[in-house]
Amino acid sequence: MLTVHTIRHATLCVLLSVCPALAGLPAIAHAAASSTADHGKFSELQKPFKSGEEVTTACLACHTEAARQVMATRHWTWDYTNPATGQRLGKMTMLNSFCIGNRSNEAFCTGCHTGYGWKDEHFDFGSERNVDCLVCHDTTGSYTKPAGLAGHPAYTRTEYPPGSGKYLEAVDLTRVAQHVGKSRRENCGVCHYFGGGGDGVKHGDLDSSLNHATRALDVHMDRNGLDFRCATCHQTESHKVAGSRVAPTAADPHGPLMRGKQEDRNPATCQACHGDQPHAGKTGGLLGTLSHGDRLNAHTRTLACQTCHIPAFARGGVPTKMRWDYTTAGRLDERGKPFLRKDESGHIVYDSRKGDFTLGENVIPEYRWFDGKVTYTLQADQIDPQTTVAINSFHGEPGAPGARIWPVKVFEGKQPYDKVHRTLLIPHTAIPDDSAFWYNFDWDKALTAGAKSAATPYSGEYGFVRTTMLWPITHMVAPKEDALACSACHSQDGRLQGITGVYLPARDHSAWLDRIGFSVAGLTLFGVLGHGGLRILTRKTRKES
Repeated sequence: MLTVHTIRHATLCVLLSVCPALAGLPAIAHAAASSTADHGKFSELQKPFKSGEEVTTACLACHTEAARQVMATRHWTWDYTNPATGQRLGKMTMLNSFCIGNRSNEAFCTGCHTGYGWKDEHFDFGSERNVDCLVCHDTTGSYTKPAGLAGHPAYTRTEYPPGSGKYLEAVDLTRVAQHVGKSRRENCGVCHYFGGGGDGVKHGDLDSSLNHATRALDVHMDRNGLDFRCATCHQTESHKVAGSRVAPTAADPHGPLMRGKQEDRNPATCQACHGDQPHAGKTGGLLGTLSHGDRLNAHTRTLACQTCHIPAFARGGVPTKMRWDYTTAGRLDERGKPFLRKDESGHIVYDSRKGDFTLGENVIPEYRWFDGKVTYTLQADQIDPQTTVAINSFHGEPGAPGARIWPVKVFEGKQPYDKVHRTLLIPHTAIPDDSAFWYNFDWDKALTAGAKSAATPYSGEYGFVRTTMLWPITHMVAPKEDALACSACHSQDGRLQGITGVYLPARDHSAWLDRIGFSVAGLTLFGVLGHGGLRILTRKTRKES
């Protein structure tokens, strides 16, 4: 049933060119062919390039401000001071429970940096030539930046890993430069899918299955449907990408954004397109409060949209890591060499360099009250090794206006810490597969190298501590028919068992409320039966009259 809100919603989506299917229009094409420029005809690109820096120099001849814009973003600085907490967060200060940290591992980790040459603390963040234009704008699918090359692609045929007998072919930089275009999901996914050491490892809701998403996997990114790119929601201005994991928008109680209207809002929220009253229903009064749509709309004051519309993550056939145990790292096979162990599906569950993993698919999220404030345990922070250390903590008071119940991935780790200083440690782990370092694995050697690079104290005494890390679930949005049913939460063993601060019918019971409810039901039944009995007794009188 059409309502004023539904019509407004569809109209706004057409204006935004974001949700055309709601108005019955075909999905927007994002192919490079829609561009007004054919880079293959530019004279600046009609030559061989020996390095990524040379390509950037050619790009800047026309795109004069692009490098400076990129250099002002977190994709370049990997550094951010959160105004809500005062914490300085970045790749050089933050830790995680996966590869743990960048320090001393820069040449490997910076394969995901939007630049060239960051192999140590001497990287020049002020050089425009060091900006990598191709990693975000390649449309050929041939441009890769292997771990260990400090953000460079392979410029010549290269044995990789060294001593493996496997080779990377040189990237044709001229061809890639001549075929640049709008960023595709594949560009973003090169890093955001594969962070933490492999496909789908970190987030759980971001992996390579989204490159060919079906409607069942993600209703927005469905290749045969809306076919959204990442930038469709994460709208970019001056190379600044909307949306943030370290300072996310937990609640956005507003209507849809209108194109051309300047609002200090995050365009990547669900409400930016759908508004905060997205379900069709009555528009008020008693009938409005009783309609299913309005009951669902009332839930938006408590629940994030993702809570109902992402029933599970890692749904595309790519498992995500749920646990990582570093205590078992360093084991060697009968030949004294590092080895891998895989499960029946061919997924790695043990790696001599990293320890044991537990994987998960079609994982039901856990749930937390969340108001967008996140605090982190940083490398210099003291920990209590007798407890499970929270690498990050989501904040939010139950029922607070800015808090919503969010789905999260809870990742568990066992990672090294300094027994004397009681701080988490960053090991030097990014070593080529053939390195003698791993044939004679020594945790103290790895930790000493990591601490030296990070210029942090290391006592020489280490142990392992249990950790957890939370990841908000916001991708892999299911079709509306696959959204959670009411009984998923409103039941004795529902999903929100651990959530406090709300009264959930069918989950929660109150003796006095039950007595009042049964009394009202009893009185109602008595009234109905009494009224019916009186009508029966007086039927002759009514007929005679």
